[in-house]
Amino acid sequence: MVMSKEQILTILDNVSDPEIPALSIAEMGILRGVTITNNQVIVTVTPTYSGCPAMYDIRKRIVQELKDNGVEGVKIITILSPAWTTDWMTDDAKQKLKESGIAPPTKTTEFSLDNIINHIDFVPCPYCNSENTELRAKFSATSCKALYYCNACEQPFEQFKCH
Repeated sequence: MVMSKEQILTILDNVSDPEIPALSIAEMGILRGVTITNNQVIVTVTPTYSGCPAMYDIRKRIVQELKDNGVEGVKIITILSPAWTTDWMTDDAKQKLKESGIAPPTKTTEFSLDNIINHIDFVPCPYCNSENTELRAKFSATSCKALYYCNACEQPFEQFKCH
């Protein structure tokens, strides 16, 4: 079946990140491109970090989703440079994270050396928006998230780390 790039991208919107099912790989910025040649659809992806264990599953999901929609001859290319950054996440993705109880990352341009040196590391609570929060663990359910606690509403929450 011959499909346009836009049709392929629409199909790929159904492929979610297995570690954050509310977000598609496109919203995450993992999906970097689609090229259609004579007999092949080439999908380019960039992992959130080079050792991301979800990438194997994401590749399988891409191939299966396209196959389920009549697309054969799929090739997945993984590129590591430029490295993925949370700046590639869409604003909708960041809003969905917050609605799911996960504090979204800030832009890397807002991540200042002064804040690191002075240990200013407040992350607003996704439930009550309080800045009265504290880091409890640098790693949470996945290595791309940290565990925080809100002193205002007394809720633990995860934050998707900025990188």
